[in-house]
Amino acid sequence: MTSSYASTPAQITVRLEIPNDTSMVALLGPNDEFLKVIETTYSSVQVFARGNEITLTGPQNQIETVQHLLGEMRGIVEAGQELSAELVQRAAAMLSAPQPASPSDVLSMNILSSRGRSIRPKTVGQRDYADAIAANTIVFGIGPAGTGKTYLAMAMAVQALQRKEVSRIILTRPAVEAGERLGFLPGTLNDKIDPYLRPLYDALHDMLDPDSIPRLLEAGTLEVAPLAYMRGRTLNDAFIILDEAQNTTPEQMKMFLTRLGFGSKMVITGDVTQIDLPGRAPSGLRVVRDILLDIDDVFFAELDSADVVRHRLVSDIVRAYGRWDGSEG
Repeated sequence: MTSSYASTPAQITVRLEIPNDTSMVALLGPNDEFLKVIETTYSSVQVFARGNEITLTGPQNQIETVQHLLGEMRGIVEAGQELSAELVQRAAAMLSAPQPASPSDVLSMNILSSRGRSIRPKTVGQRDYADAIAANTIVFGIGPAGTGKTYLAMAMAVQALQRKEVSRIILTRPAVEAGERLGFLPGTLNDKIDPYLRPLYDALHDMLDPDSIPRLLEAGTLEVAPLAYMRGRTLNDAFIILDEAQNTTPEQMKMFLTRLGFGSKMVITGDVTQIDLPGRAPSGLRVVRDILLDIDDVFFAELDSADVVRHRLVSDIVRAYGRWDGSEG
């Protein structure tokens, strides 16, 4: 991408030549959608596209940022990922963060390819979280709803299984609404636990051929069970994920962590703002950081509202509740 400059005292004009028509189409988006996102994000910059040339007019500092953004967008496209308006917005946010990161590095990281789609981190926090899982034996992913804590952990688990780094995946969560006493519920064991484990099955269907899941469950390569069923076991050669860990007691958290066997990896995910334990019981996820903070090979990954990848309003809601909690405290 080549540039030429013209300027006035108040603003400059930069012309960017895009090497080929394919890159130009990818950068513009349908009906110039991505250029409109750039103009909305950088309101002082005017963007014009003609042929294989993009013209930027505005303050020099914003022009330089937009040039950087366009270069990162090209990097994302060249890595084989399709751009979207949301992705362009996320890339712009990364460049304007207090500690800027390269959007093309973050958004092009491929954790898992499955069923014609790729699972990738969408924020710097998510990229760092995935890196931490790869580098550590025990990782705590702590953050609000929609930050991809469990989803990315499951993608890393499937990746490890496919690479034969582990021989099985174990997914568990506390059935806190049933007080972990499932015997009184009607039906078979599967009927009893299905409502509590359904979110894990839903994510698995995104990552594995649905027809293969029953076979993996039958063979023991994949296990989905309530936390109560982990007691007394040693889990070797496994990738183990504890979901909704904010709903464990300190005793349950200790029980789970001491299930770790040789050749295994654990990821514990939860949101300390959504504790459902009865009687104001202390959360094992709240206290575990103070207990394990200085232990090697244990990592605490903090995700926040900037890492929410659901509907835009979810991030706004998380921030609003954070402000409200602060004012109430």
